[in-house]
Amino acid sequence: MDSATSSYYLSYDAPLHGDVVDLPYRLVQKLSILIFGLTPYSIKLPSIIIGLFFGLLLVLLLNRWFKSNVSLLASILMILSTPFLFLAGSGTPLIMIVFWPTLLLWLGSKIQGENRPKPMYSLLFSIALLLAIYTPYMIYFAIFCVCFVFLQPHLRFILKSLPKLPLAIVGIIIIAGITALTMNIISHPTTIMELLFADGFEITKFFSNIGNGLAPVFLWNGSLENVFLAPLISLPVFALALIGLFSTTKGFFASRNSIASLLLVFTIAITGFNPQAIIFLILPCSILIAHGLKYLLEKWYGLFPENPYARIAALIPLSLLFAVMLIPGLLQYVNGYRYNPSVVNEFSYDLEVIRSNLTTETLLVKDNYDFYKILSDSTSLTIVNDLGDKTYENLAILREQTDDEKYVLNRIITSPMRENSDIIYLYTVKGE
Repeated sequence: MDSATSSYYLSYDAPLHGDVVDLPYRLVQKLSILIFGLTPYSIKLPSIIIGLFFGLLLVLLLNRWFKSNVSLLASILMILSTPFLFLAGSGTPLIMIVFWPTLLLWLGSKIQGENRPKPMYSLLFSIALLLAIYTPYMIYFAIFCVCFVFLQPHLRFILKSLPKLPLAIVGIIIIAGITALTMNIISHPTTIMELLFADGFEITKFFSNIGNGLAPVFLWNGSLENVFLAPLISLPVFALALIGLFSTTKGFFASRNSIASLLLVFTIAITGFNPQAIIFLILPCSILIAHGLKYLLEKWYGLFPENPYARIAALIPLSLLFAVMLIPGLLQYVNGYRYNPSVVNEFSYDLEVIRSNLTTETLLVKDNYDFYKILSDSTSLTIVNDLGDKTYENLAILREQTDDEKYVLNRIITSPMRENSDIIYLYTVKGE
């Protein structure tokens, strides 16, 4: 709701006023709401679209480092996992924390893997990096990328051998982007705090935030008072990722081996600023899952290098293993976000109930007024936050009743929720 409100009321001259945090996502969400009106689907549509692109980028990225069968299986396991499905339908800019690094890593792999990288990839990389730094915590990721390139011997060698033109293009665009951001920060100092830290962050809470963020990863049963179901990563997938982490210890200094471990450290670091940033775990976990699958397949085929029947027979246990890892995550998402009380209560169904039951009434809203006021532009409803001295023939009140003697209660509209199910109180003017 906060994301939709912030996006809808985004002004056209927002960058001039320092309102640049999550700007790319908010522009897309504003366009979606303007076209389709304020509905749960228009709010979530940007996340769904970006989620589709993220899934495609994940397949392409893993395919750069692993064989096609390994990259495809690892991508399917992560794309159909509970955290990814939640993220792709969240309707918030949180998905950009995962999208930008995946895009940058794929573009970086295209530059790294070519003898003569095309200037287009360097241009796209620099533009993506420029847009990414306007997402919270992505400044840290940009610094991480620079440090990783200079500390990793193989990447240092590639950087030195790159043609001068791509390097010049990247340098010019990045310098221009940093200059624009610096000027914005000078004019509006709060911008840098929003990009570096979560709202209301205190340094004393850094380690407690890490504990709260990691709790859904290691809590294998029960639930937490947040929007993430526990476990965040199912036990079979977690075990496979651990196998992948173990397999990367051999040849650790290869870029694809060390990147996953370093991304895990990066995930823990940004979780200290915001516990919800633990969702970034999707990216390193995907890489580790691919490593784990690669390790298992190589070990199995290594036992029977010349036996084609053993290779065919391996399809049966591997298919069972894949199903055991895939199905629990899907069932957890489908059932958990529908029936788990501590998680379901974090979501609001008021908007759907309002659009389904109200047509031309006047709706009195006291909480989240700016959000529901958006309905006035796409429906025939009149949204007010105070009755004042006016009298309305048909009055609907969200989540509250009135003791005004001018009105008589006609109907209460409820939802299937177990608690707080009375959503709208419908009144009409009392007859003379």
